Amino acid sequence: MGSHNNHSGGNHSHHIIPKEIYTRVMWALIVCTLLTVGFHYLFHNVMHGSVLAAPVAFIIAAFKAALVLMFFMGLKYDKPDNRLIFATGFFFLALLFIISVLDIYTRIAETSTL
Repeated sequence: MGSHNNHSGGNHSHHIIPKEIYTRVMWALIVCTLLTVGFHYLFHNVMHGSVLAAPVAFIIAAFKAALVLMFFMGLKYDKPDNRLIFATGFFFLALLFIISVLDIYTRIAETSTL
């Protein structure tokens, strides 16, 4: 029974992230969650529904997702190939949303004859 090194690159090392970075990311996620709750209260209770509610919520959610992907999933310190795979997935998800929105907003409204 030989070596337990089954990595094909030979020199494969894991990046160890300091505890302080995880703590900072955790606090950033908590602050973003509080911002989301605050903006929800502002847009729905004070402004009684705003056009900005959804875009602001999506921007905060995208920032939180980026933090989780970069630090907790390790993509910041991983190979560029994995970043490309994730980016390709998000590109096709955005393309799906765009095509769906175009389909919904270009439909001809039908009126009932009844």
